[in-house]
Parts: sequence; C-alpha cells; structure tokens
Amino acid sequence: MADIQVNPTRMEMKKLQTRYITARRGHKLLKDKRDELMRQFLIVVREDKELRERVEARLAAAYGSFSVASAVSSPEMLREALIMPRKEGSLDVSYKNMMSVTVPVFDYRTGEESGAMNYGMAFTSGELDSSVRELGEVMQELVRMAELEKTAQLLAEEIEKTRRRVNALEYIMMPRYLEGIKRIKMKLEENERGNLTRLMKVKDMMIEKTLAAKKNIAEEEA
Repeated sequence: MADIQVNPTRMEMKKLQTRYITARRGHKLLKDKRDELMRQFLIVVREDKELRERVEARLAAAYGSFSVASAVSSPEMLREALIMPRKEGSLDVSYKNMMSVTVPVFDYRTGEESGAMNYGMAFTSGELDSSVRELGEVMQELVRMAELEKTAQLLAEEIEKTRRRVNALEYIMMPRYLEGIKRIKMKLEENERGNLTRLMKVKDMMIEKTLAAKKNIAEEEA
C-alpha cells in the first residue's frame, strides 16, 4: 500500500481527518447500498427460478402434446396447419430505476383473443391444439423471465462495482488516511518535544547566566 505524501502540519492533518470522515460515511452508504442490492437480487433470482421451473414444465407439456400430434398426423398436414399466418404481438420496453440501476420492463401484448387458433380445426388433432395453446399462453411468462434475467444481470454487475468501491475504501483509502494522520501526529509530537527541549536548554542557560552575573557582583562587592 503506497503511503500518502503529506506535509506534517496541523492544517494537513485536519484535511486528512475530514477526508477520512467523508470516506467512512461513503463506506457506510455503499455498504447499505450493496446490502439492499443483494436483497433485491435474491428476490429477482428466486422469482426467476420459480418462473423458470413453471415455464420448463409447461414447455415440456407443450412439446409432449406436439410429439403426439406429430405421431397421429402426417408431416404435410402439420406443415399446412403451422404455415398459416401467425399471431401478431408487440413488445413495449420501458425502464425503471432500482437502487440507481436502470432495469428494463417488458410489456408483451397480442392482438388476438386468447385461445384463437391460426388454422382450421377440421383436419387437425386435439394434441396440436393443446400444444399451440400452451405455447401461446407461456409466451407472457417467457417475456417476464427474460425481464427478470436481464434485471438480475444488471443488478449483479452493480453489486460487483459497489463491492469493489466498498473494498477500496475499507482496505486502501481509509487505512491510508489513518496512516497519514498517525504520521503527522507523531511528527508534530516530535517537534513539540524538540521545542520543549530547546526551551529547557534556553532556560538553563538563562539561569546559569543569571547565577554567573550574581556571582560576579558578589565578588566585586567583596
């Protein structure tokens, strides 16, 4: 750790003390921010975990239904059914502030009624209907999961930045300020001891001079 080069003066010590107090306050604020970011991050991760498990289960059910539909229907029929115009949807993206982190908010909307199919049902199986319906219903949750995972990524990056700042203050800047203050105090105390020693020597010299003068006067009178 590099030492701070300072002039051993009371004014410089006062500056370092002010910087240390500011750093300590900033350290506390950053620690509080880091802890709150961690709390928000864990909330997001837990919700994302629960949502992912639910989405994976629904996708597995949809894929199972589609596998059954593929087994009971010809590939040509499936292609003709699924090649029809797809549903139209829109994704609006807005942003919100979460502990000074700008995170996205996704709003997915579809223009068709829930449960409406894109193909005729005369020559298709119920399994295909179930698979398509399940995929349509899970889309909203997929969008929400994407929002949560992006939020978790941004929060994790901010947590890492905040952690580095906290460590820099705790293990580098604050010890440097304390070391600088300690060195200045020691230098000032050393200067005070030197000044006191010089004053005592001057006092002894003045006493010796006074005694010598009195002795000379006494000898002259004798």
